[in-house]
Amino acid sequence: MPRKKNDLLEVLEPIPQEQMEDQADMASAAGASGQEDISEILASMDGTTLGSDTLPESAPPADETPEDTPAPADTPNAAEDTEPDPPKPKRATRKKKTAPAVPVETSPPPAAPPEVLEPKPAPRPSSRRIPVDDSILTVDVRGEAETHESIEDTIWHEIHNAYRTHKILTGTLSGIEQTDSGKTLVVADYKHFRIIIPLKEMMISLGRSPSGEAYTDLVRRQNKILGNMLGAEIDFVVKGIDSKTRSVVASRKEAMLKKRQLFYLDTDASGRYRIYEGRVVQCRVIAVAEKVIRVEIFGVETSIMARDLAWDWIGDAHDRFSVGDQILVRITGVWREGLEDVGVRADVKSVSQATDRSNLQKCRIQSKYAGTVTDVHKGIVYIRLMNGVNAIAHSCYDRRMPGKKDDVSFAVTKIDEERGVAIGIITRIIKQNL
Repeated sequence: MPRKKNDLLEVLEPIPQEQMEDQADMASAAGASGQEDISEILASMDGTTLGSDTLPESAPPADETPEDTPAPADTPNAAEDTEPDPPKPKRATRKKKTAPAVPVETSPPPAAPPEVLEPKPAPRPSSRRIPVDDSILTVDVRGEAETHESIEDTIWHEIHNAYRTHKILTGTLSGIEQTDSGKTLVVADYKHFRIIIPLKEMMISLGRSPSGEAYTDLVRRQNKILGNMLGAEIDFVVKGIDSKTRSVVASRKEAMLKKRQLFYLDTDASGRYRIYEGRVVQCRVIAVAEKVIRVEIFGVETSIMARDLAWDWIGDAHDRFSVGDQILVRITGVWREGLEDVGVRADVKSVSQATDRSNLQKCRIQSKYAGTVTDVHKGIVYIRLMNGVNAIAHSCYDRRMPGKKDDVSFAVTKIDEERGVAIGIITRIIKQNL
């Protein structure tokens, strides 16, 4: 029975040489009629009519006969010329098994050849400070170390909160600047942050604002006062900030008005003013001259003359007071006409015990003492003796005229207990202060 084309294609092994020779002899004996019968058999197996010279791709070559295809039985001369071959065992054909579908695995790309790592140079030490998050070896166990950046961030956060809450801050007046347009700016230092205060916000009132040349003189006087205030402590309220450049603009005037309202116009729980006549308060020294100092008492500025600074005579206030000092004063007078019109008077010597009369006991008439000239006025020489007694000399035996801060020899001729001074003459000048 003819085999199908698919069975012919599943033959895995070639036809033996001997069988091919036998089939060739049978084909030559059969002649032309045998050739036609083979072609018809093959055509019936394939189901198509073969062409003249071409065969289907799956058909075997014309000169080869499949292994299991028997020779045609109706060939007349085939039985006569050839002897039947012994029956050969039928070869078992193995059917090609369809391989199960195997999932395609995507293989990873081939690994790149390892790169030769060159040794990196040691990092250079950075000039920046170590951030807070890095581990810092501290002296104390479990201690915390603060860097410069973290301290600045903390201070800036404090300034930002003061700007939102209008809190009064205290800084140091550190500079005076002139802009290109001619305006005067005051520079204050608050924990190493630069605070800008315009001149009109410093509350330096010298009367009404004039015009023309008088205004120029007024500005010159204000700049002179500001020059004397360098190094003083001042209060201010932050009015504007710039987070990118960390610039701050403030007002001293608003801070002083707030203090005036609280300490001079408002009352406490008992109904009394916080600042009243006779009360001892603490104040800041904001300027010092030879015979006078200027202080700020809770938002109000006032001047104290040299005669009210101490019981003993002072030749120069710089010898005892400096800008930025905090001293005790006694309030001797207060007036409250309004927020813009508040004034006060004070002195320093009344806070301490009077020593001028007790020191007079240390002097004896016709005795000589060393002292320092504190002032010379209309021919009268004022002297502060080394034992603390105030003395007045109307004449001098030295050929030279005594001057301020000269060391002199003083002879006592009289003691005035009512005024608390010793009266006498200058016998000689020990040392001149040229």
